[in-house]
Amino acid sequence: MAGHSKFKNIMHRKGAQDKKRSAAFSKLSREITVAAKMGTPDPDMNPRLRAAVNAAKAASMPKDNIQRAIDKASRGDAENYEEVRYEGFGPGGVSLIIEALTDNRNRTATNVRTAVSKNGGNLGASGSVSHGFDRMGLITYPASAGNAEKVFEAALEAGAEDVQSSEDGHEIWTAQADLHEVARALEPVLGEYEGAKLAWRPQTVVQVDESDAATLFKLIDTLDDDDDVQQVWGNYEVSDEVMEKLG
Repeated sequence: MAGHSKFKNIMHRKGAQDKKRSAAFSKLSREITVAAKMGTPDPDMNPRLRAAVNAAKAASMPKDNIQRAIDKASRGDAENYEEVRYEGFGPGGVSLIIEALTDNRNRTATNVRTAVSKNGGNLGASGSVSHGFDRMGLITYPASAGNAEKVFEAALEAGAEDVQSSEDGHEIWTAQADLHEVARALEPVLGEYEGAKLAWRPQTVVQVDESDAATLFKLIDTLDDDDDVQQVWGNYEVSDEVMEKLG
């Protein structure tokens, strides 16, 4: 239950979202609204909503914005979003899973397909790449939550399956069904988590060279710019040397 963190490469570059705060807030609001509509609007009684609110707080989203998204769902005047997943391949043979929340499937499908095809990739059928990933729970904590040993011991006690710690923070992986139970067990020890969500963890990773990495990051940035796209998961890894060359 230990290992060097590859999360910054496997998921996406956090810095890209940091530069697009308004876009990130839009995505967070959408997730809060959907979570509140699917269950009770009380975060203490709705694990998905609690996770969405915690993620919004970690991104410094104003409390008024958070409450507005919850109230919108409670009043029943929120848009009807549905969860959609796309699977395909990016530059260098990288497998990608793209998760979206949309109120217009045709628009989202067109935008995603265009973004992928213009940046060295192609979409496949449902299930074309997800068989190479494990569906798991992912709980994230900042580095300030504690050192690697403390987080490892807390995660082990809480029933987690794996921990990856680095100077960027801690990623705690759980069985899919155990996500919210483990998250609740960790809070008294490590404090409030930054995020708790279902995730796609690759069974193997692909090393991406400099030319493919540049195109891949452009693709991911383009997808991140789409309000409908909530998350992009991939099985890629980029070496520190290539990252330095790309700046």
